[in-house]
Amino acid sequence: LAHSKGISIEAEVGSIGGEEDGVVGAGEIADPQECKAIAELGIDFLAAGIGNIHGQYPDNWAGLNFEALGKINDATGDMPLVLHGGTGIPEDMIKEAISLGVAKINVNTECQLVFAEATRKYIEEGKDLQGKGFDPRKLLAPGFEAIKACVKEKMELFGSINQA
Repeated sequence: LAHSKGISIEAEVGSIGGEEDGVVGAGEIADPQECKAIAELGIDFLAAGIGNIHGQYPDNWAGLNFEALGKINDATGDMPLVLHGGTGIPEDMIKEAISLGVAKINVNTECQLVFAEATRKYIEEGKDLQGKGFDPRKLLAPGFEAIKACVKEKMELFGSINQA
């Protein structure tokens, strides 16, 4: 039904650690055979739990399980894989994940964090009290620009510039 409306389908297998939309996951590693079965249902993208976490990573995070990712990639063939919880993953791990079939990386938390930091700075500097600095277009502009800079940086890291 989704495909008939031109809508792509992304499925999540395993449990992505952390909290998203009120759902808390423990971060179980996805089973490659379950990933294969889900991929064969006709989805467009597959997000698999490989030690990744929604939100910010704790200091004691063990890292991504590349052995599991390799097995999932082998089991799912040419299915584009998705890495949920990309915020805070070191660059070398990001590049390794891409080399093992990850085609999409979600970094929403990072965008939210840079937006909040830039907006907070604007307010703490009292710029919202100067002239019409309270205008939402002015108040939110630093956060908007921070997100743009973050996304540009990520596009460079992910190798996605001029790929669409």
